[in-house]
Amino acid sequence: MASNAPVGKPTDMSAPRLPKVAGIDSTVPAPPHTAAPLPGVPPAAAPSDAVLPPGVLIQDRLASWVSDLTTLHELTERLIKTSSLDGALREVLGAGAALVGARRGMAVLEPADGLGPTSTIGLGLAHADLGTIETVPRGSGSYGRLLDGLPEAGPTSTRPSSTRPTRVPEPIAIRDVRTEEGLDPRHREVAARLGYAASYALPLATEEAGGLGAAVWLYDEPAEPDERRRHLIGLYGRFATEHLARLLQVERARVRVATVAEELLPSRLPRVPGVRLAVRHLTGPQGGGDWYDALPLPEGALGLAVGSVSGTGPSALAAMGRLRASLRAYAVMEGEDPVAVLSDLELLLRLTEPARSATALFAYAEPAQRRIVLAGAGHAPPLVVGDRRTEFVETSLSAPLGMLTCWEAPSVELSPAPGETVLLYTDGLLRRTGDATDRAFARLHAAAASVPGADRSDPGAVADHVLRTLLPEDLDPTVEGEDVVLLAARFE
Repeated sequence: MASNAPVGKPTDMSAPRLPKVAGIDSTVPAPPHTAAPLPGVPPAAAPSDAVLPPGVLIQDRLASWVSDLTTLHELTERLIKTSSLDGALREVLGAGAALVGARRGMAVLEPADGLGPTSTIGLGLAHADLGTIETVPRGSGSYGRLLDGLPEAGPTSTRPSSTRPTRVPEPIAIRDVRTEEGLDPRHREVAARLGYAASYALPLATEEAGGLGAAVWLYDEPAEPDERRRHLIGLYGRFATEHLARLLQVERARVRVATVAEELLPSRLPRVPGVRLAVRHLTGPQGGGDWYDALPLPEGALGLAVGSVSGTGPSALAAMGRLRASLRAYAVMEGEDPVAVLSDLELLLRLTEPARSATALFAYAEPAQRRIVLAGAGHAPPLVVGDRRTEFVETSLSAPLGMLTCWEAPSVELSPAPGETVLLYTDGLLRRTGDATDRAFARLHAAAASVPGADRSDPGAVADHVLRTLLPEDLDPTVEGEDVVLLAARFE
């Protein structure tokens, strides 16, 4: 009977299905940006009448995705290791050139809020080439059009969020400078002179970070990146913009801190007969409490001081300013006795800021007699540099200010020979080397001993040589934030 016939399966369930690969439903179409391979990589050959199995197509697309993700991961990993704006811009240029298939380019940092800093970095372009490109009218150049259309920088803008523009400009591709409509004749002239025929410009902007600048890559022949390359450089550009925004905030904070620190320190060094002075002061991004002072005292004497307050940031700067001002007062009253000066400073610090400690070194100098009396509180010993000797001054050991109930350590006296330079410095100079303390002292001694004879007559040249030798460019980033003070006094 018909009623007893078995019930058949629905047609859509019994129809054959395409195989699955790695758990991915093969019927789901691939995103369009992964469809085209990178130029220069030929597709696998297949007979004209053959049809590739869907699984093979999926595997190819998955391999393309993995390749793209691996490339972006490697490039972003390299980018996040940069710690300066110029270094990050150079990395962006190099990575972008690989992604869009160009050989040369330039990046312009020009925050839309107008607060700076500004910078222009080239890839494969000399400084003169960058200047030549900048002669192109801003409205004709692709990067100039992007900069003029960028919104204000979000994190630093003072405008209400409801009124800030959030539109991010689209990249600008010029496939052929010779035939592109609307270009200024100067643009074509510069392109011919520098030998590029096409360009691709990318805004360094996001809705969160705002507009920070633009990057443009130059092709030797008429060309433009395909859809896949555009997608990759777009992803990388958004990540790069966020990284640049963080570095920009750090740089602006460092400049503000350095400005405040410089205002709290002497605006110029005094001129005292018989001695020449020079100072070098490096401020870290967070701003520490390292300081120095040089003040003329009665009867032709000179007071020299260096010190460091514990902590970083505005509170350390404020404490440094108060400590330096107090030391000046004590030096005027009893400068000929450095122990008394530091004892008064210890009492003041213990009563006014019991939670803070500080190191300090004060020297009472009589240049006419080439005589120095000094005392230190937890501070590194001075270094005497001359033609016949380079040696540390033997000072008595003592704890930093604020660490004892009552501080007192004996002073020491030294007599520099004519032409010798006495170097006073803060611990930041040693810590910035990244070495252990004993090795840092040894490196400082070696750097001072290697000062060329022609530079020994100039205290500024002595200080520059020591810094240049002791603090190489590949400085350990974990200690890069230390403040440094180096005060040089050359006795005639």
